[in-house]
Amino acid sequence: MVFEKFKKAFKGSDNSVGDEYLEIDVSQEKKENKVVVKLFNLNDYDDSNNILNALREGYTIAVIDIRILKKKDPIELKRAISKIKKTADALEGTIAGFGENIVVVTPSFARVEKHVPKAKPEERKSLEDF
Repeated sequence: MVFEKFKKAFKGSDNSVGDEYLEIDVSQEKKENKVVVKLFNLNDYDDSNNILNALREGYTIAVIDIRILKKKDPIELKRAISKIKKTADALEGTIAGFGENIVVVTPSFARVEKHVPKAKPEERKSLEDF
């Protein structure tokens, strides 16, 4: 009885109450769209799959240590880096090496500045120029 009064109050002067409901998709997860910087060790070729899965999520910047695979098998390292590079290009991301043992891969919203321009020295002006 009290519930009927609430229905009338919310519906206004209309006495008819329809069967209205809201369908909610419970299976849908709410994901935060935060950028994540993940560190990876490339110990063998199969480790590249974990890196690629993280990059495909779209919000991951991968920092990859290639030192172990470089010492173990340089040919396998080239194959893994080639595979990662192809995926980065497909995702419109960038890939860059830092030093000899670190590779950074970014998604499309970020880029790695590969060549830092050198600052030009300012010309010194003498008092006569003024």
